[in-house]
Amino acid sequence: MSPKDCDILIHGGGPVGLACAAWILQKFPEAKLTLLDRNPADDAELVAADSRGIALSHGSKLLLDTIHAWPSDCADIHRVHVSQAGRFGRALMTREELRQDALGHIIRYRDIHITLRQALRNIQVKSPNFIWQPIDSNVEHDHINAQCVVHAEGGLFKKQDWVESGRDYGQSALVGLVEVENAIPYQAWERFTAEGPLAVLPSHYGPNILNLVWCGSPESSHQRLQLSDAEFLTSLQNEFGSRIGRFLKIQDRRLFELGLNYRKQITKDHEVWIGNAAQALHPVAGQGLNLGLRDAYLLAEKLAGLFSSALDQQTAVQIQNTLESYAQSRKADRTTTIGLTDLMARVFTSNLAPVVVARGLALSALQWLPPVKTALARQMMFGRR
Repeated sequence: MSPKDCDILIHGGGPVGLACAAWILQKFPEAKLTLLDRNPADDAELVAADSRGIALSHGSKLLLDTIHAWPSDCADIHRVHVSQAGRFGRALMTREELRQDALGHIIRYRDIHITLRQALRNIQVKSPNFIWQPIDSNVEHDHINAQCVVHAEGGLFKKQDWVESGRDYGQSALVGLVEVENAIPYQAWERFTAEGPLAVLPSHYGPNILNLVWCGSPESSHQRLQLSDAEFLTSLQNEFGSRIGRFLKIQDRRLFELGLNYRKQITKDHEVWIGNAAQALHPVAGQGLNLGLRDAYLLAEKLAGLFSSALDQQTAVQIQNTLESYAQSRKADRTTTIGLTDLMARVFTSNLAPVVVARGLALSALQWLPPVKTALARQMMFGRR
């Protein structure tokens, strides 16, 4: 098969594009599928790449297990402690309450990326019509004719080549690795400060080395980036408190701008957008990649079902109807997850007295109303169904 003649064309070799390709081929190995990938062909070049800790829900683990794409190095979350700095209101979520093996997992971005590449290679062996085509970001590549085009090249907020709906939160996230004195194994901390959420999360480096995500104004975040290690640790200690003892060491500090960008319509004719190409979210609830993986899994189901039918070639109307059916099936999950993340990002950065009181009441309600807490946790873990 020529790469210019395929049924399904996926733009983007990041985790969402890779997962979508793998799920399509797993369900329909004969699929005429082409994947355009701007990443290096050799995994070794990715080992030193993005080492950010990414939050994956237990629901995402169950999905990735179906294609044997779960990284060996990860840190499980069994408890999540949520609180406000200097204000009343706290909540504790545990895996026992939800009867799950874990509430979530923290994985380095590069590890999930490389593991998915390896999983797709294993599936590729039994996929005679699959073409995995590396492309140079700086060079024009030949146009490829495809019956269905999947856009999975997302990018980070403000580095995307599209803007439709959303908001700039006027925040940056400072991320890094922090060593602490008395970490509680398998526990994640989400602390809401005057400037935004401050998360301290497990890592696979060991029980006392944790992932840090500290959101604040771009000015404050840049200033923190420039502080000496000792000054930074003092500032962090003042904001977080002493629940896990002293902060001893900080490394690998980096900044990312934060905002919301989403498409109102995720399909058009024979094209569909998934993952960050469809929505880029604030990291407050760690939902971005999880939502993208759910996009990829459900789209793969729809496309595998369509193209595995006995017809030699699907009509444009059939493809459009299939994509519209996919969009409709994703509407509730997308709307809920985008809305919840946006609400949390805005509510937990406001210092208006009524909002502060309402936040405390909401956290207290989560703690003392188990059905509410369970419903929220299940949304974070599995999405809206």
